[in-house]
Amino acid sequence: RLLPTRGVETQAAPCCGFPAAMMTYNIDVGYLEGLLRGYRAGILNSTDYANLTQCETIDDMKMHLSSTDYGNFLQNEPSPISTTTLAQKTTEKLVEEFNFLRMQAVEPLATFLDYITYGYMIDNIILVLTGTSHNRSSEELLEKCHPLGLFDSMATLCVTQSTSELYRTVLVDTPLGPYFGDCISLEDLDEVNIEIIRNTLYKAYLEDFHAFCMKVGGETAEVMGDILKLEADRRAINITVNSLDTDLDLKSREKLYPTIGLLYPEGTSRLIKATDLDAVRSAIDAFPDYRGLLSEGYDDDKTIEDQFFELEVNLNRLAFEQQFHYGMYYAFVKLKEQEIRNIVWIGECISQDQRGRINQYVPIF
Repeated sequence: RLLPTRGVETQAAPCCGFPAAMMTYNIDVGYLEGLLRGYRAGILNSTDYANLTQCETIDDMKMHLSSTDYGNFLQNEPSPISTTTLAQKTTEKLVEEFNFLRMQAVEPLATFLDYITYGYMIDNIILVLTGTSHNRSSEELLEKCHPLGLFDSMATLCVTQSTSELYRTVLVDTPLGPYFGDCISLEDLDEVNIEIIRNTLYKAYLEDFHAFCMKVGGETAEVMGDILKLEADRRAINITVNSLDTDLDLKSREKLYPTIGLLYPEGTSRLIKATDLDAVRSAIDAFPDYRGLLSEGYDDDKTIEDQFFELEVNLNRLAFEQQFHYGMYYAFVKLKEQEIRNIVWIGECISQDQRGRINQYVPIF
């Protein structure tokens, strides 16, 4: 008789894709997957967006959103409602749902959900460091931090003067501590070094997350492998484009590229040598998924980031077509993030009377 067991090593088996997975997976994860698929069913569809784009004011948007899974999340907000409030309240809804899933999770899903929050921790650290270098108040900066990336000693970030001090007093006890090894030599927290810190931390984070997913194996490794490769390629291309007119030397640029992704190693070796936009375009031309990103006249209304969002949404949507894997938890968070961007974009277009651009959101379902 098979007995359910606990622990990272034994619980990795349900994701391994063998027939036994169908017998054991639901012991610890079935309830959460049911909840997650319920949350996914509440993501706004094309009909909802069509109705939202017809609204005259954000208060009209509030009325329509109250008929969706968002419910009366704006009922205590005075009119007129700002887009800042819209973004804050929709994010709170996402955080509430994610934290409920996180509290119910057992290993290795619990660790997987922790990994999802590390990216927000990195963004929060960079936000606080950048704001501090521009003499912004700590209260203002902490209010702008993403709730999923908060940790206890975050307020201390506002008084650090160098990277080594930042690591020694704040980050050594956080999950990001091991990622900070390559940044310690950066003494001055100026804008260039802060961007290097951001990209160095993301490189280490993506490689570590990818290794964890490969260890879990099965469908999780397949689904998350594709998603994380896209994220790694996005960072490699953005780093190259953003560093073309800066003092960042080619050797330093190379250190910032993640060692995963469709571009690695052939594409990244070409990106290292790129000195202008034509060279970047030529470097990624051999990869069909990215060939149109920098094409002249492809779509003047879409930035590189917008086109990556579309690729990301497609992969995250496909994650829900499979079972017995953890990738759908990551996909849910990213799809909800895109939904929030869409809602805020529509709200901004309405409040600024830019209806000609109101349909430039990224459709999800």
